[in-house]
Amino acid sequence: MHAEPLPVAPSLDAAQRLAQARPTPRLVTGRVFLMSALALGLGLAAAAVARGLGLLIAVVTNLSFYGRLSLAEASPADNGLGLWVILVPVAGAIVVGLMARYGSTAIRGHGIPEAMERVLFHRSRIPARLTLLKPLSAAVAIGTGGPFGAEGPIIATGGALGSLLGQVLAVTADERKTLLASGAAAGMAATFGAPISAVLLAIELLLFEYRPRSVIPVALASVMASGARMLLVGAAPMFGAETMPAPTAGALAVYVLLGMLMGVAAVGVTRLVYGIEDAFERLPIHWMWWPALGAVVGGVVGLVAPHTLGVGYDNIAGIVDGRLAGGTLAILCVAKLVSWAVALGSGTSGGTLAPLFTIGGAMGALVGAGVSALVPAIGVDVRVAGLVGMAALFAGASRALLTSVVFVFETTQQPTVLLPLLGGCATAYLVSCRLMSHSIMTEKIARRGVRVTGEYAADFLDRILVADAATAPVVSLRDDVRVADVRAQLAAGTLPDHQGFPVCDDSGALLGIVTRRDLFDPKRPHDAPVRALLRRASIVIHPDSSLREAADAMVRADVGRLPVVARTSPNRVVAIITRSDLLAAHASRLDETHTVEAARGGRAVNA
Repeated sequence: MHAEPLPVAPSLDAAQRLAQARPTPRLVTGRVFLMSALALGLGLAAAAVARGLGLLIAVVTNLSFYGRLSLAEASPADNGLGLWVILVPVAGAIVVGLMARYGSTAIRGHGIPEAMERVLFHRSRIPARLTLLKPLSAAVAIGTGGPFGAEGPIIATGGALGSLLGQVLAVTADERKTLLASGAAAGMAATFGAPISAVLLAIELLLFEYRPRSVIPVALASVMASGARMLLVGAAPMFGAETMPAPTAGALAVYVLLGMLMGVAAVGVTRLVYGIEDAFERLPIHWMWWPALGAVVGGVVGLVAPHTLGVGYDNIAGIVDGRLAGGTLAILCVAKLVSWAVALGSGTSGGTLAPLFTIGGAMGALVGAGVSALVPAIGVDVRVAGLVGMAALFAGASRALLTSVVFVFETTQQPTVLLPLLGGCATAYLVSCRLMSHSIMTEKIARRGVRVTGEYAADFLDRILVADAATAPVVSLRDDVRVADVRAQLAAGTLPDHQGFPVCDDSGALLGIVTRRDLFDPKRPHDAPVRALLRRASIVIHPDSSLREAADAMVRADVGRLPVVARTSPNRVVAIITRSDLLAAHASRLDETHTVEAARGGRAVNA
């Protein structure tokens, strides 16, 4: 006599779905307190490293251009070397090339793309030697006149410090990523005194998420680094200026349009840098010598326009306070673009923020001056236009929209420019996203054949309950049913063609899951009861769990389906959730994304 399957389990109803609902999970655990304490220490360490890098750049600058041993800040622009100035960047680039070849190739470039790659594909592990080699190479490159900012190297060094700490201690890969981002944010905060934008930079470019357990340590590290900077160099804004006027409506429109122009410029700058990098790739000489060739261009440009040499924060300050204007500004813009693009494309170590701010600020100020001269009544302020140009070019090139807006505000302390900054950066971001697939940060990684997404959304599966996607009612098999009988019922179609079935005892209590593969395994005796095929206790999920929890449970247990049991009756199967159910749940996401809802009386169409 054939044993019949158990009756199907009842469908889920509202009472079952809400009965004994689990408590809301805590957003942070005790581990976050440990990560926060470590992040505070990283903030202090990064502040010390940032200060040390600044002093080291000053030492190299003084030795290279003035032949003196001094810790005082000095600009290469005031040198009296004449034609010999061309050789100084070349000598520095040769040293950097040797360090890259025999130390680590990871010191090449501006640091942030390399840190992003380590986060995405290497479990946030950065080789320990980079903690020393990156700031040293940057100090040599910048101190000998390389047209870079110090922010990229210090962000990379701070990230390397955090990663090193995460490799020494027993932490998860996620926690190591948090420490890396904490060190990077602390480095930026210590360099510019911009703690909020440092946190935003970590979120937009390094964390690839917004969760309390990661943001809190990053924020604390940034605060600690900024506090240490205040003790070391004071609390004055990096680029202070007289109070700027609030924009008129007409001026605001100009700033928004200026942002669109800067978005186009950001695309052009990015393509120029990588086009130059491609040209160097085709050279028939070892890449170790490429920085020296790029430095020849930088030296020649520096001979004509000395203010392009070195970090050039004084150039940014001159744009912000209106000291630079007219032809001087135009020459600085073109000369800095040429020297920086060639140097970066050649693989020298240095940052991108200061050069992009210089180029963007000069372009913005020039456009602002032109509009002001043509239509003075519109009320465009040349200094505000310069700030919008700075932020918008960086926002378009890096895709770090909020970082760009807040950074300019924090480093200038000009509240009236927030609205122009937001409008200009938003339109630059819009144009950049429309015209360019990757940012200046991610293009390098993408060229290595790796897919890097530019969007970070909340986990869709975490929004849906198992109760809303599980299959119910569910057919269960009694444990004493013979294998041969189940095979016959499947062949006859009296059992649904499922890939697995819950197995229950006479009382209906769940014993496990039997798969179709097990049922038709020729090695299994056909007269054995179904319970003989069970290999382990079943992993279960609850109706009020999320689909993300269900998916994670499937991956951990290496199964394709989970019985759904009510919390009030943990042995009673009320439904079953499968991989197919997880995929089917995405239909509503695709509908929300691609279906345009027509106006009343119209018809919906696909976007």
